[in-house]
Amino acid sequence: MTKSTSTIKVFLVNGKPQGLRFAEISNWTGKAIACPRSELTELFKRDEIDNQGIYILYGVDPKTDENAIYIGEAEEVKRRLKQQREKDYWNNVIIFTSKDDNLTKAHVKYLESNLILRANKLSKAKTMNSTLSSTKLPESDEADMNVFLDKMYQLLPILGLNSFTQELDQDDKNTDMLYYTIKGLTARGKRTPNGFMVFENSQTVKNHRPSATSIKRIRERLIKDQILIPNNGHLIFTKDYEFSSPSYAGGVVCGGNTNGLKDWKNKKGIPLGKLELSS
Repeated sequence: MTKSTSTIKVFLVNGKPQGLRFAEISNWTGKAIACPRSELTELFKRDEIDNQGIYILYGVDPKTDENAIYIGEAEEVKRRLKQQREKDYWNNVIIFTSKDDNLTKAHVKYLESNLILRANKLSKAKTMNSTLSSTKLPESDEADMNVFLDKMYQLLPILGLNSFTQELDQDDKNTDMLYYTIKGLTARGKRTPNGFMVFENSQTVKNHRPSATSIKRIRERLIKDQILIPNNGHLIFTKDYEFSSPSYAGGVVCGGNTNGLKDWKNKKGIPLGKLELSS
């Protein structure tokens, strides 16, 4: 199957890769604006955010150390963002507007609701707002907004936010599968562009090692969120879950620190690190 290609243009307003920047996709009416909180003054000078749009705030929840996102919509994005400055957990914002001003209130509510659903499903970040609007669009408008969503999902990781990156499809899962075995338990996973994915029904040890620190916090959060649940004396993953590295993924499986490049192996027993060196 031939994969579709896209031409994406990213304009760095001040020449800084992580500064105020705009992104567009060829033949798409939408526009994305990304900005660190430290450059809000520059952002507020832009006319583009005087219009209707969707915004995503992201940072780290200080109470839990989890990645956190807030998804909102506004008839005037600039005014809403000024109100959001009272919240201290976010460090960056990404905004989506329309170049032809054709986004309506119903459109942005539909986009907001679908973004929240996807964020909750993927569980890559704590969603600070989870209320879903029950917006119903005409069939043609819904089709247009689903295309708009696809473009948003395409741009978000390019602009630095991976919380909405879709799970691997079945063909991808079955390619280059890796395994972590410990105490008769087996976890399955593979490298991804953002780190390492551990697949649903993978097994992990029940208890953390006494020396576990950051791994213990990750496991406790996954248990709290029921991504890890008890099963016959061990734990299993209830869904696919992506970690930032093979070592974090392996650490959750074994309950302590581990070298993921050595301990994740293919069906022939060749470690991930050696596979990557030979590719």
